[in-house]
Amino acid sequence: MTETSLIQNPDNDPDKFVTVGKYLEAVDAQMAKGVLESAGIECFLQGENANSLLGAAFRARLQVHKQDEEVAKQILDTADSDIPDDELTGSGEEDDEL
Repeated sequence: MTETSLIQNPDNDPDKFVTVGKYLEAVDAQMAKGVLESAGIECFLQGENANSLLGAAFRARLQVHKQDEEVAKQILDTADSDIPDDELTGSGEEDDEL
């Protein structure tokens, strides 16, 4: 990419991206990415392949455009809070009936 193309389209500047989430599990990273994409926010995962090779050493980073940072964080926070704690741990009422 040349400097001219960056000047003409500043959204292509890689410095304009910020990390809104870091994930050890590839499935968690993909789910978060899907939530943002379904909300119309352009995003990508950095280090996703390195994470799948040696997850304990690398985290996948969810990146968005700088101007979408606050909205993306709010969406991710809301998505996390929409899941009841008992579903996260797997100890729901259905377990009590057994």
